[in-house]
Amino acid sequence: MNSEQKILNTIKNFSEKLPKFSDGRIDYSNSNIAPVIIVFIKYKNEILLLKRSDKVRTYQGKWNVVAGYLDEVKPIQEKALEEIQEETKISKENILSIQIRESYKFIDSEINKTWIIVPVLCKLKNKCEIKLDWEHLEYKWIDPKELKNFDIVSNLKESFRRTMG
Repeated sequence: MNSEQKILNTIKNFSEKLPKFSDGRIDYSNSNIAPVIIVFIKYKNEILLLKRSDKVRTYQGKWNVVAGYLDEVKPIQEKALEEIQEETKISKENILSIQIRESYKFIDSEINKTWIIVPVLCKLKNKCEIKLDWEHLEYKWIDPKELKNFDIVSNLKESFRRTMG
């Protein structure tokens, strides 16, 4: 069984055990473990960083990349495209490639949550205009070496390492 199939099986198991929102998505609100997708959007030698708003549940005010719960049993690439379009309005036509990396677990003891992280790399054809949704306040294109200068979400550097490596 490949990495994506393992993740889809994990999501299916959560789907059978956890409550659902009215639209059918899995509700991870009261779960201390949740699978998420972390999408690094890259154009040439820069990556897109997004500052989280105070309307999101976790890591308010921290810098992150496109991210979202894996709350439906659907292909990871499809979910990545959805999150990219929802959070940045980047069109599918401007995406050169999407590469899914091996998932891993990260325990954030500060918020008592275990994240099953699926890192994804999205390369763009062109640097385009970014239109943010309610989840973010601002964005910046940065050289990855600048990550250390930002107040980033827990474990973003490790996700970056696994995504680019």
